[in-house]
Amino acid sequence: MNQLMNEKGEMLPIVSQQEWGIKRRRILEVMQEVMGDLPSDEKRCQLDVKREEEVDCGSYIRRLISYRSEPESRVPAYLLVPKAALEGKPTRAVLCLHPTQFELGNKTVVGLDGKPNRGYGAELAERGFVTLAPAYPHLAQYWPDLEKLGYVSGTMKAIWDNIRGIDLLESLPFVSGKKVGAIGHSLGGHNSIYTAVYDNRIEVIVSSCGFDSYQDYMDGDLSGWLQDRYMPGLRRYPLSEIPFDFHDMIAALAPRPCFISAPLRDSNFKWKSVSKIVEASSQVYDLYGVRNNLSVNHPDCEHDFPPEMREKAYQLFAMHLPG
Repeated sequence: MNQLMNEKGEMLPIVSQQEWGIKRRRILEVMQEVMGDLPSDEKRCQLDVKREEEVDCGSYIRRLISYRSEPESRVPAYLLVPKAALEGKPTRAVLCLHPTQFELGNKTVVGLDGKPNRGYGAELAERGFVTLAPAYPHLAQYWPDLEKLGYVSGTMKAIWDNIRGIDLLESLPFVSGKKVGAIGHSLGGHNSIYTAVYDNRIEVIVSSCGFDSYQDYMDGDLSGWLQDRYMPGLRRYPLSEIPFDFHDMIAALAPRPCFISAPLRDSNFKWKSVSKIVEASSQVYDLYGVRNNLSVNHPDCEHDFPPEMREKAYQLFAMHLPG
């Protein structure tokens, strides 16, 4: 079930931006019924950034830091800063969210695991972007006590950590403007979407191998989504009654540019399902007259983020991020 289609899979017409605004608010409400409430500004404490390590990587500096996302929780992260930014050149910024990696976590996207096609945080830094790669809850030795902190899902904790990460980027004197990009593969692919739905400071969204419809995922076996680090609240719903889906969330990104890579041979997420989601969401982009801002490519590969797809993403950031 989603807010853009009826039970027969037929598109529900949306005739105005005003009508869509009402529906979009409802989408955010039902997402929180499953994920838990988005924290209020009461949790927006001082970031208290601490630098643990600094490494010269040639054209940029890699810093291992931590920041306080809320009074009782610190988030480990990598902050990559081009040397030109440190010399006073205003620089654009991108939030780089990592895939599922139990041991290395965010080390993956800054090039510390040696795996091909995952180092988009480092590659963007080499291209002159400031990049921030926070750890995801309950991966890579980052174990916030979700229940004690008041969360019913790791998904919402990650969203809040990412929002605070954007606060951090915004506070840096060498980051230009108040708009950033977000990019992620797999877990990072849907993490970037979830966060962008709730934070309009994310101007450009890139998702690689990040989703298909909950209805299509693993032929109806949602066990992968039900872990505490994701959304255990989905257990309350029969598959056909989950109150939101990626159709809604992609539409909720409009009119912002969104690029999706959905490989033909991805064993995690079905590309045909992604294609249908994009088709449904495109009607909202049409309302804003920016249909071309939503695009999907289907590279002939497995669950991967190949160079040609990353290059398209980087060009999108260069084109649309201010500065």
